[in-house]
Amino acid sequence: MAGEPRSGQHDAVRLTESLRAGDVIALTEVYDAYAPFLYDYCHGLLRDRVEAAGALRNCLIAAREHADRLTEPERLRGWLYAIARKECMRRRDSPNRHTGQEAPEADDGLSPEQLARRDERRKLAHSALAALSGRQRETIDLHVRHELDEVDLCGVLGVPLEDVYPLVEQTRRDLGAGVRAALIAQHHLRDCPAAAGLADAWPLPPQAAAALVRHVAECQACGSRELQVPPPDRLLAVLPIAAIPADLRLDVLTAATAEDRAGNRRAIAAWTEPFDEYGWPLPYEPTVTRAKEKPQRKRGPVYAVAGAGITAVVVLAGALTAFGGEDDGTSALPEISVQPSISEATGGPVPTESKPVDPSPTSSSPSPTESASPSESPTPSETPSRTPTSTRPAEPPPSTRAPERPSPGTLRVSGCSMGRDESCAVTISAVGGPVSWRVTGTSGEVSANGGGRLSPGESATVAVYRPDSWCWGEKSGSVSFSPGGSAPVSYC
Repeated sequence: MAGEPRSGQHDAVRLTESLRAGDVIALTEVYDAYAPFLYDYCHGLLRDRVEAAGALRNCLIAAREHADRLTEPERLRGWLYAIARKECMRRRDSPNRHTGQEAPEADDGLSPEQLARRDERRKLAHSALAALSGRQRETIDLHVRHELDEVDLCGVLGVPLEDVYPLVEQTRRDLGAGVRAALIAQHHLRDCPAAAGLADAWPLPPQAAAALVRHVAECQACGSRELQVPPPDRLLAVLPIAAIPADLRLDVLTAATAEDRAGNRRAIAAWTEPFDEYGWPLPYEPTVTRAKEKPQRKRGPVYAVAGAGITAVVVLAGALTAFGGEDDGTSALPEISVQPSISEATGGPVPTESKPVDPSPTSSSPSPTESASPSESPTPSETPSRTPTSTRPAEPPPSTRAPERPSPGTLRVSGCSMGRDESCAVTISAVGGPVSWRVTGTSGEVSANGGGRLSPGESATVAVYRPDSWCWGEKSGSVSFSPGGSAPVSYC
């Protein structure tokens, strides 16, 4: 299956509270709501179906064990991605990691003609993304396909909030430039010999993509050409989604609840530590660097929101080290069979520092077993700590820190009445700062959709429609928005 991993709408606050209470039913709901998309993300980082299954299992076990740490229950989904990423980076640091068994793509049931058209669009997407760095690919994947907002990205990537906003904006600009270069390589090479000399393969490999982007920026003929550049969501919608194993659900629930696996659960929970003051796991650090304490990411004040994420800006994730943001040779970009993955060309060694052995076997069954005794599993005392084992480096003076970026604003909404008409417009406004928004659902017989970003004080309208049928009496419904807010709508 290709397209955006649509998360749907789920009661994150209720699920978080139920997880804290140890409710097994809540764990099944969390799995059903988030596991397919988390698995696709883990598979993109690990490029192996067995490792991805193990990472997802450990993510959900750790979430159940640490649910009481999360201070913002409405951000459960982004929090799960942060745990999953830390577990994936831990596994990538292992010299014993399982490799070479990539998951199949979820089936779309397309005809041969549709598959051929999709394959060509994938080549375009691959060529555009090849011009981005690994950090940018992961940022755009999480932001667009997985619909995580900037605050979630701060927690997942371990980047200060004031750095996330320019990272997202620069990534969108660079992706747009990559798409333009890819379109020229796909359709207009005859018009520019210099461009033809750079695009010697299709889809474009990373070096050629970067060189062609620079050429288009400097070439008057290529730079002035009018091209229909698809938005990020349409561009990335054709990329494959890894099919989650059918038997993984039972394995995860068994591993998370079986009495004889309590020791494994304690070890898995310990791997997720330490956490920051918001209850988000700090990014994974390779063993060789743990003695050096890293500056803590700054999120700034965060307003509680009613949904798990704000906008969908998304991207295909390239892998990077936990703090440095460097390409390390593995990309979360969904694999495209006609071309080696971008990660093979972006370079950089995968860390191979040894780490504690995962209590789960690297076999087709992702469930933990009791084959690993407690002595073989890390204990909380062995996990990374904010207190370094060596002399702490002198912290930089406060004047060297980047100024804290203003926190996101709040969304103000107002309802509308369509009477006997077939539509009306709900007005939304950003108050107190910028707001990334999207429609999260409707009630009653009305429909609406959309999303975007508002500058402070800016307003926009969202069209609301009712079924094209005759109705009697006065009826009402509503349109729900993220971050927070519900607009009443009356009709008939």
